[in-house]
Amino acid sequence: MLLLYSASHSIPQSISRNQQLVSSNKQPALKTMDNQDLRTLKILEEIDKGNAPSQRELAKELNVSLGLVNSFVKRMVQKGYFKITNIPKNRIKYILTPKGASEKTRLTYKYIQYSYQFYRESRKKLSNLFNDLESQGIRRIVLYGANDFSEIAYLSIQETPIEMVAVADDEKIGEKFLGNRVIGSSMLDSLSFDRILISSLNSNDAVVDKISEKGISLEKLVVIE
Repeated sequence: MLLLYSASHSIPQSISRNQQLVSSNKQPALKTMDNQDLRTLKILEEIDKGNAPSQRELAKELNVSLGLVNSFVKRMVQKGYFKITNIPKNRIKYILTPKGASEKTRLTYKYIQYSYQFYRESRKKLSNLFNDLESQGIRRIVLYGANDFSEIAYLSIQETPIEMVAVADDEKIGEKFLGNRVIGSSMLDSLSFDRILISSLNSNDAVVDKISEKGISLEKLVVIE
C-alpha cells in the first residue's frame, strides 16, 4: 500500500494530490500470507535442504525468538510435517515427511501467487505515483529503504525521466544495492533531490522523524507502506 506521510503532521498541498491519485485507484485487496505460513514455509525449506539446522539457527534465520521457534517446531512435529531423530547422539536431525513435503509445496505455490500479486499491484501503483510526480516537475529522487519494494520502485523509475540519486538505509550503510553504495540518513542533507521515497521494514514514523531532524522538509517525503 502507498501512503503519503500524514501521522500528526500537516500534509502539504503537493503531497495531497499524490495521496488522492493513489487512493482513487483502489484494486481488490491483495491476498496476503500470514506470518505463521511464512515461518512454516521457511522452516520446511531449511529442513528440506538436509543441513539439520539447530533451533538457534532457525531463530536467527527467521528473526524470531528461540522460544517461538521451539513452539513452532513442536507444533509442526505434532502435525506430522517432519520427524526428529538423534543420530548422531549429540545432534538433532529433522526428517521431512511426505506430509511435510506436500505442505511445503502448497505453501510455496501460495507464496508465489502472493509475490506475483504483490509485484503487479506495486508496479501499477508506483507507476501512477511516478507519473504524477513527473507531471509536478519532480526529477531527482532518493530511495530510503534497501528492500524488495525499493527494487520495484527502481524499475518503475526507469520508465520516467526521474533519476534515482541515492539509496539510503541506516541499517545497511555501505552495502551494495541497485548498483549504489547505501548511505545513511546523515548524508541526505548533502544531496540534491526533490523527493525522498521511504519504504522501511521498520517503523516509517521513526524514519520520518530521523530525516526531519536533519532539517529536511516533510513536503519532500513520500512514505510507502
